[in-house]
Amino acid sequence: MENSVSHLQRLTELLQLEMAYEKEAYSHAISPHHISGRLHEGGCHYPINIVGHHYNPLGKLILDITYQATEEELFDNDSDFEPGKTVNFFYLNGDETSLLSYNCFIERVQDQTIEIKLPGQHALDAILSNAKLRLLGIQLGIDTTSYQVMLDALHQAATSTDSRFVSLREVLIGSAQPQFRAFSVPPIPWLNHSQNIAIQKVVSAQQIAIIHGPPGTGKTTTLVESIVEVLAHETQVLVCAPSNIAVDCISEMLTKRNVSVLRIGNPLRISDEMLACSYEHRYCDHPDYGELWNINQYLHNYSSSQGHGHDQQSHLKRLRHRQTELEIKINEDLFRQSRVIACTLIGSAYQIMERRHFSTLFIDEAAQALEPACWAAILKADRVILSGDHKQLPPTVKCVEAARQGLDRTLMQHVVSTKSSCVSLLDTQYRMNKDIMQFPSNWFYHDKLKAAPEVADRLVHIMDTPLTWIDTSTLDYSEHQVAQTPSLSNAAEARLLVLTLREYVESIGLQHFIDDRIDIGIISPYRSQVRLLRRMIKTQRLLKPLRSQISIHTVDGFQGQERDVIIISTVRDNNQQQIGFLRDLRRMNVAITRARMKLIIVGNTQTLNTHPFYHHLIQHFADNGNLIVPQENPNQ
Repeated sequence: MENSVSHLQRLTELLQLEMAYEKEAYSHAISPHHISGRLHEGGCHYPINIVGHHYNPLGKLILDITYQATEEELFDNDSDFEPGKTVNFFYLNGDETSLLSYNCFIERVQDQTIEIKLPGQHALDAILSNAKLRLLGIQLGIDTTSYQVMLDALHQAATSTDSRFVSLREVLIGSAQPQFRAFSVPPIPWLNHSQNIAIQKVVSAQQIAIIHGPPGTGKTTTLVESIVEVLAHETQVLVCAPSNIAVDCISEMLTKRNVSVLRIGNPLRISDEMLACSYEHRYCDHPDYGELWNINQYLHNYSSSQGHGHDQQSHLKRLRHRQTELEIKINEDLFRQSRVIACTLIGSAYQIMERRHFSTLFIDEAAQALEPACWAAILKADRVILSGDHKQLPPTVKCVEAARQGLDRTLMQHVVSTKSSCVSLLDTQYRMNKDIMQFPSNWFYHDKLKAAPEVADRLVHIMDTPLTWIDTSTLDYSEHQVAQTPSLSNAAEARLLVLTLREYVESIGLQHFIDDRIDIGIISPYRSQVRLLRRMIKTQRLLKPLRSQISIHTVDGFQGQERDVIIISTVRDNNQQQIGFLRDLRRMNVAITRARMKLIIVGNTQTLNTHPFYHHLIQHFADNGNLIVPQENPNQ
């Protein structure tokens, strides 16, 4: 049986495999033969136009570039280019691609303009000189810093001799069992029984507790109340998540409960709502910052021409000493005045977090976090509270072999399967009609979910039904691979989906959708199908008044969201019963459970029926809703 140290060593090997794969894929992607494919898939713009440069308020050099959007990008608002991400400049050189050796960062994205932060004047000079000779492009880079943080964390976790940490490590991934204190907290009136039980377990846990929150069960609310309850007994806690969006979400809810939050992270990737709580913003707001700024300006402007006299040197020495003194004081004040320190898992390894230690670490969306990233934060804590749902989206692992060997298996999954005593399942959901909820409850949650009375029978219209499957098996539809990409689409199915949506809106009444602000989500596992559907929806005059109420995304784009009506385009339609991405049942769980009142699935039952999950799902629709087989092809 694998012990804790060998477990961490194996993770190190798998993470190195993933890093090597990503580097190889990056080199492959920027080759001249694959640039056109990258333009279709995202992550690359070529050629670009340099329109100017300027300095931002922090004095950093910014290059302004524009690019010509492809047809797909004009209809695709899921851009891979986001503030804070690394980009590299390149140019084509015959049969080779040459990279300019500067890691740059996206500062701002708007329409077809991108502002890119450069490392300095030397990078600007090199880029401009190359731009005079040839066409340049930009490619998303590899985040090697995150890999190094995770590798360092695994090494520290495996080699640590600190008895406190070793004890925690053995409970999390070794053979030791979790322990609980006899500690009772009064139930919170506005929470249900399972939520209060979860908070009781969090407060009582000595090493680990897990809040397992299926869709719509109030996981984030329960986590916030758990943090507030723990802060009644502890001075400060660390709150992390794998993404900046998740960190900002939990931080914003905590600030609404009047909890002082210090948000650590790149300001470019922090939401506008949380910027006031960011380390940089509060640093500049500190009463002593004015004096520090004056000292910094003086030292910055000082030149050797001002002399080297003894008095001058003594004055400079005193200023530098005062500079360091103020920096330490401001930093310590910010941490001391904050009850919650919030950052991503990787952000917990930032320099300003060195030597910080916390009694309790909360990790939200733990089921989407790579285990190596979790250890970066766990190294700073005495006990760990995980919150998430391992039956929904897994973490992203690009290397198939690394995933097959277990890199995509999360710490939360490991603890749930080996230490069930620390798990609290939230069992009441406040999102879905009971018929929509029933199948995922049966398949994923051991039939333990129940619908809150206020949502159990909720419908878009009193004469409507919550479930409809449009079966395309009798129609001459077929999937096809989109040129220069690995993605699939099914144009005939997309047209049928649009027709189905039109007929559904007309049957309920367009004005009813407008008056009640009924929102609609259209989901497909394939990005090419998403782009196709966006183009088709834009041409529908009937749906124009509902444009702001319709969202079209991949499954990942809908994680954490919900809509009154969800329509799923499955795409797959072939005689070999190949279903590709649809085999990832956790993603289908996410897609299904976004719906509040109406779930429509468009798909070929003959292609899908051979898989047990879809066989039972189709039967559930037949028994509890409508299974519609169009009599003729509406696209002919």
